[in-house]
Amino acid sequence: MATMYAALLRGVNVGGNRKLPMAELRSLLGEMGYGDVRTYLQSGQAVFSTEQGTEDSIAGDIATEIEKHFGFDVDLLVRDHAYLKAIIDACPFPAADLEPKQLHVTYFSAPVAPTRFTEIDQVAYHPEEFRLGDRALYLYAPDGLGRSKLAEALSRPRLTKDLTATTRNWNTVVKLAEMTG
Repeated sequence: MATMYAALLRGVNVGGNRKLPMAELRSLLGEMGYGDVRTYLQSGQAVFSTEQGTEDSIAGDIATEIEKHFGFDVDLLVRDHAYLKAIIDACPFPAADLEPKQLHVTYFSAPVAPTRFTEIDQVAYHPEEFRLGDRALYLYAPDGLGRSKLAEALSRPRLTKDLTATTRNWNTVVKLAEMTG
């Protein structure tokens, strides 16, 4: 039986750089043998089904084909529906009471120990705050991500060293779980 997955591409179609048309991405994924291929927005989300591979092996295969077809390297994560749904269910913030622009999830390529973020003084960024989850970080930014000083601090390269990390707003988090369901 096929499993539904979401591919979360990092840093494509942002600021005119690393252009990856979603129609071409859908075509490429179809040519790779994936079924039920759809994309969401222009910022690098695709959903598809397959009976073969693991999240990591699928991500590696897609990254290889993107580099061959589009001529640039792209970091990406692949997550299945069960994981995406679990991220929503485990949200430590009252998502239903917040505007979607106030809540974000950063997905990580591997589990992250809380000690990685001990240098972040959460009290200094109040009312913004973050919590760690399963290969994810939840960020509450009441004024939005673009104005978040905490988001800036959390994205320091030394904090994400040896990880692929990509962030999505709550609308996208929910939509990808729906699309893979």
